Amino acid sequence: MSAGAEGLPSYLEILNPEQRQAVLHTGKPLLILAGAGSGKTRVITTKIAWLIRERELNPRSILAVTFTNKAAREMAERARLIDERAGDAMLRTFHSFGAWFLRRYGNLAGLDSGFVIYDNDDTISLLAAIMDDFPRAEVKQTAYNIARAKDYFLSPDDPALSGIDHRKKFRSLYAQYEERMARTGNVDFGDLIKKPVEILRKEPDVARRFRERFAVIMVDEYQDANVAQFELLKELCGPGAYVCVVGDDDQSIYRFRGAEVKNILEFPDRFPGTEIIRLERNYRSTAPILRAASSVVDHNRGRLGKTLRAERSGGKLPALVFLPDQDEEADFCATLIANAAEKTASWSDWAVMYRTNAQSLGFETEFLRRGIPYKVVGSLKFYEREEIKDALALLSFLVNPRDEVAFRRMVNKPARGLGPVKVERIVAECALRGGDLAGAARRVAPEYSAKARSGLEAFLKVIEDGRAALEKPPAETAKTKVPKKRRTARDREGLVSGEGLSICVAQLVRDSGIAEYHQMQDEVAGNQRLNNLQELVNAASLYALSGEGLLEFLEHIELDRSIEDRSKDSAAGNNTVTLITFHNTKGLEYRRVIMTGLEQGVFPREDKRGEELEEERRLFYVGATRAMDELYFCSCAVRRIFGRSMPVEPSLFLREIDKSSLRIIGKAPYGFGGAASPARGQGCGESSGHRKSGAESRAGWRRGERLFHDDYGYGSVLEVQDSEKGPVVRVCFETGKELRFLSGHQGSGFVKISDE
Repeated sequence: MSAGAEGLPSYLEILNPEQRQAVLHTGKPLLILAGAGSGKTRVITTKIAWLIRERELNPRSILAVTFTNKAAREMAERARLIDERAGDAMLRTFHSFGAWFLRRYGNLAGLDSGFVIYDNDDTISLLAAIMDDFPRAEVKQTAYNIARAKDYFLSPDDPALSGIDHRKKFRSLYAQYEERMARTGNVDFGDLIKKPVEILRKEPDVARRFRERFAVIMVDEYQDANVAQFELLKELCGPGAYVCVVGDDDQSIYRFRGAEVKNILEFPDRFPGTEIIRLERNYRSTAPILRAASSVVDHNRGRLGKTLRAERSGGKLPALVFLPDQDEEADFCATLIANAAEKTASWSDWAVMYRTNAQSLGFETEFLRRGIPYKVVGSLKFYEREEIKDALALLSFLVNPRDEVAFRRMVNKPARGLGPVKVERIVAECALRGGDLAGAARRVAPEYSAKARSGLEAFLKVIEDGRAALEKPPAETAKTKVPKKRRTARDREGLVSGEGLSICVAQLVRDSGIAEYHQMQDEVAGNQRLNNLQELVNAASLYALSGEGLLEFLEHIELDRSIEDRSKDSAAGNNTVTLITFHNTKGLEYRRVIMTGLEQGVFPREDKRGEELEEERRLFYVGATRAMDELYFCSCAVRRIFGRSMPVEPSLFLREIDKSSLRIIGKAPYGFGGAASPARGQGCGESSGHRKSGAESRAGWRRGERLFHDDYGYGSVLEVQDSEKGPVVRVCFETGKELRFLSGHQGSGFVKISDE
């Protein structure tokens, strides 16, 4: 390759000074702190090629590891474009390297080279043989905890194991699992990292061979490394090895998978003499977008620190959009996208992001109604999810007890001792003698075992109780004040009902065992499935608690599904809006991004504190830095939570953004960000820095005081005046509604929040 004017190879001339410094660096350990959109992949691939081409390093002496096969392939292809010999370097994922290692040295750990790698289902099946008398859900949870223990490089006898699972029996179950796995001669995914470390520690000759072979060890996306992967890196590094890791502490968002941000934060301490090079030039986003994203993550204490600088000039200020509720949020997103698409005809410019998969429902419904093509990334579309299909089958059978498809799907789910033969007997009886399947089931029940009879009766009772809930609605529950601590989806009963039809839906799904069945799949997937079921319950709250209300609800869903089926053929290739969770956005970019659900309790979750809250901030930062040209933050005043419309406050993260860096759309909540109170007619509230008047003293309320009302939400006192009947208090609510009440007759709906 030809040299440029400065005497540098042309492939180095295209790098900025910091990128070039990172490529040319040798000697001491190197930590490349690569901000979002800073070109880190170009740096690491160019560095591999440069070492081979200019430093004449043997390609076989280079080991580069990353976390996905796609990233490993991309690294190899781009390095080969500079120097074909880079194809001989070892560029693999951590697990691929572990498998390669064990095929050659696994015999030192009792493994044959033909071992099989067990996936999650295989490990659960193996553990089920050990936990024969345990519920399936507990088996799955135990398998999950064993996988996490291996991520943290913990063995069955490790004292720290109680931090993964505090049950006394877990240590024994883990040991039995390891013993049974050894007898099979196979390994699980955790073993692909853990066993190579154990072999390297027990076999000095093997360790010496690898340390002599690899003169350069590089790790991409180092912020995603777990403890076991760090231990592997440490064992492979010889005294003379050059170690270079690339990552971004501000993008460490996979703690639930075992990723440990401390690996990157403590890298300089664990590898003495480490030099840090920061890649802070961002080639993706405009300066206003970066300012907003950085102002949030800057509040984290656990970070090495860097300041992204936009290489692109200009750009709109991000918009902070205040909306009344989640229906208006979906409408706003659809309108914004549709209006833009009329000008550009490009749906794929847009991504709508949310904290949990369950939040996709409102957007899917609105987009289907408007004919906006979309794709859901990282999960099935809402109505295609197993748990949602199960719940809808229960509702369908409640409406129509002759629904054979729904009956077959749910009568033995969860297992009730009613196998295919017994179910077929019921269906045949119904076909022979008529009536509905419930009646047929009771006619043939005497032929079954006690267990099957009991299971069948339990299922039919769930359906009867659901029908009774529709026919005899409970008296309207008394309105309640804002709960001190909102219940979460992890509550013991699993689902929380609220208003209208949600009472029946929550009862049916909960009593049938479907909620618990799906919640206990494993700690991560189970919670996601339960959240989806809760979102279905929330959607049902808009319909009446009656047979007609249920039919209307099901009809609405079926119409949505039929529109979805028709729209599959009309979507032009990949020209679709992306619906995606924040976690799934890592490594992606979009011209226009809408971040939704930015309310306390939604994002961040209300149970997040300390390090977990810092990871939520990083997740916000990752989402915001996916945007290239335009960024929108959406926050609702009211959101349906647990089947009830509840007032919510803007996300803490929105308060951390300098308001001069934002365009405000809609009516900002009173006191948001410490802003000056708006004029009358533009919002609520006035300054409260004044002495109490006589009317205020008599009323027990003062101007500027914050309050909450069951029907109207949050508000503030505008003024207190005397009248013939006593002090009159004028209140303006965040919705814009004004209300006057006599201070002594305000009723039980008002709750004082604070004196300001």
